[in-house]
Formats: sequence, C-alpha cells, structure tokens
Amino acid sequence: MQFDLSALETATLVFIGTLVFAAVLAVFVLTAALAAMLLLGLGRLAWAVAAGMLLAVVHGINAGWEIVARAAVGFSSRTTASGAREPVPAPSTGTYPRVI
Repeated sequence: MQFDLSALETATLVFIGTLVFAAVLAVFVLTAALAAMLLLGLGRLAWAVAAGMLLAVVHGINAGWEIVARAAVGFSSRTTASGAREPVPAPSTGTYPRVI
C-alpha cells in the first residue's frame, strides 16, 4: 500500500508542516546558541590567558627590580661602610641645588 498525501486533509498537512518548520527553527536556534557559547568560552579563555601573561610579566618586572634594588642597597652599604667610596655633595648652581 502506497502512502498518498492527497488522502490527508489540508489541516493535517499544515500541522505537519508547522511541526517540521518548528523543528528546523529549533535546530537553528540551538546551533546558534552552541556557537555563541563556544565563542564566548574561547573569548573568556583568551582573556584569561592574556591577563595571566600580563600579570606574570608585571610580577617578573617587579621581582627583577626588587633584586636590583636589594643589590644596589647592599653595594651602597658595603662601599660606604668600608670607606672605599665617599659620598660627594652635589655642586650648587647658584641659589638652588642641582637636580639630577
């Protein structure tokens, strides 16, 4: 027995067509939502990686300056305590001291 669409009423065909159209729309919306969530997740991941790298660079610079500052303070205290290097007063430029 063959299936004959002419045996169905118009209302039944409209109902089936509406269901098919709703299913197509639902698949489209779900696909768009999934793509949006993936893009947002990738954007958040990229932002977290970039922010982490920037923080690591800043912490690295701060740690480097800390080492340099500690070495400079240690060098300064060693040389002035031993008398190898005496502090020299800045020359005056008239009324105001020279600003370096």
